[in-house]
Amino acid sequence: MNQQSVKPSDVPTIPATRTWSRRAFLGSGATALTAVAGFPSIIPASALGKDGATAPSNRITLGVIGCGPQGRGDLSGFLGQKDCQVVAVCDVKSDQLDHARNAVNECYQNQDCKTYHDLRELVARKDIDACLIATPDHWHVMAALAAVNSGKDIYLEKPLGVTLEEGRVLRAAVHRAKRVFQFGTQQRSSQRFRMAAELVRNGRIGKLKHINAWAPGSSPGGSLKQLPVPAGLDYDLWLGPVPATPYTENLCTDNSELKTWWFNSKFALGFIAGWGIHPLDIAMWGAGKLLEGSVTVEGRGKFHAAEGACDTATTWEVDYQFSSGVTMKFVGVPNGGNVGGATGDPFVHGDEWAQRYRRIDSHGTAFEGEDGWVHVDRNHINLQPESLVNTDFDHLSTQLIHSSSHSRNFLDCVKSRADTICPIDEAVAGDALCHIADIAIRLGRKLTFDTKSEHFVSDDEANLRLNARPMRKPWHL
Repeated sequence: MNQQSVKPSDVPTIPATRTWSRRAFLGSGATALTAVAGFPSIIPASALGKDGATAPSNRITLGVIGCGPQGRGDLSGFLGQKDCQVVAVCDVKSDQLDHARNAVNECYQNQDCKTYHDLRELVARKDIDACLIATPDHWHVMAALAAVNSGKDIYLEKPLGVTLEEGRVLRAAVHRAKRVFQFGTQQRSSQRFRMAAELVRNGRIGKLKHINAWAPGSSPGGSLKQLPVPAGLDYDLWLGPVPATPYTENLCTDNSELKTWWFNSKFALGFIAGWGIHPLDIAMWGAGKLLEGSVTVEGRGKFHAAEGACDTATTWEVDYQFSSGVTMKFVGVPNGGNVGGATGDPFVHGDEWAQRYRRIDSHGTAFEGEDGWVHVDRNHINLQPESLVNTDFDHLSTQLIHSSSHSRNFLDCVKSRADTICPIDEAVAGDALCHIADIAIRLGRKLTFDTKSEHFVSDDEANLRLNARPMRKPWHL
C-alpha cells in the first residue's frame, strides 16, 4: 500500500538530558495464504548473540505494510534497533516496494527481505511478531485489523480511520487479542512536547482554562482527468474497501504537491485529521481527564467550490466547550493553496497568536492557565512566566512516559506488554476530536458529543456520520 508521504509525522526529538539552559529550553530545534520462511542457512556469530548483538530468540521480527516515503521514514527508525529484524515489506506499488526492500537488505547486508503485494500474505506469516502500518488512511484500520487478528502487535500511522466506528472496532480487537498498539503521533516522543504536557498536568500554569490548537489545512483543486492505471500499481487492491472509482491523474502520486487522495473524502478526512491529530493529541495529553465527559462543538470550514478532486475542508475554525469548563479552539491554517497552485488566504488568529506567544508556526498547541501559558510546536517551547524554565521535572508529582523514540518505545512495550506512549484508547479519543470537528462544520450547527458513549446527544443525522461506510466486497469490518 502506498502511504501518506509528507504529512509530517516524524518529528525531531531532543536528546533525553536533564540539564537545560534557559536558551536550550526555550529555543532548541529539532485470509491466510502461504507463509514464507527465509532465514540464511549459515548463521553468523552476531546472530547467536555474540559481539554485543541480539540473539534471534530475543529479536522482534517486523513486517512493514505501506512503503511510501512515510512508511520508509518509520522503517528507518526500526532498522537502527539491534533487537528488531525487519523480515518482510508489502506495498501495492512495485517501485515503493523495491525501495523498501533495498533499504532493508542494505542495512542487514543480505538479500533476505521478502516482498508482498497483498498484506494478507504478510500477516499470515507466523514468524512475524509485529507490523508497521503506513498505508493510505482508508486502509489504516483494515490493515491493522488483519494484523491484530493474526496475532501481531501493531505500530499504526495516524489518523485511525475515515469514520469513528472503524476506530472503535479496532480498539475492541486490540483489547480482545491483548495486542500492543502504538499510534503514529510521534510528537509524544519529543521531549519538549512531554515537558509542555507535564507543566499543564502539574498545574504549573494554574488551573487550565483554554487551549489553542492549529495545523495546516487541506489543499483544494486537483485533477479529475481519468487516466490508465500506471504500470506497477495494483489499483484494485489500492482501493480496497472503497467503492470502484476511476483512476485520476495524481490520485496517489508520491509528489506531495500534486497528490489528491489526502484531500478526497473517499479516502481521508483531509488534514483536519491527517495533520490536525498532532496538535489535538498534545492538547489531550496535557489536559488529561479535563477533556472527558461531554463536549459541545461548533464551527465553520471553507470548502472550495471550484471543480477538483479535493473536497475536504481547506481551512476551519472549531470551538469546543468541555463539561469540565475547559474550552478549545482548533484552526486550520491555509496549506499553500490549490494542489499545484497557490492561495492568499490569511491565517485566522495568526497575528494575534504570534504576538501573544512571541512567535508562530503553521502548527502548534498552546495551553492557557490562570497563572500563565505554555506554547509548543516542533521547533520551540515558549513559557509564561519564563521562570517555568527552572522547573525540576524529575520531581513533578505527575510524570508522563519518557520516550525519545516512538519505534524504541513500541519495541520495549512489545517485550514488556505495557502500554505504549500512545495506546489504542488514547488514539481513538484523539481521533474522535477530529471526527466531531469535521461533522460539526459539515452540518453547520452546534453539536453535543458524549465522550463516554462516543455518540452525539439527540442528533441522528450527526450519529450516522460516525458509522462505518459501506465497503466493497470482500472487505468488511
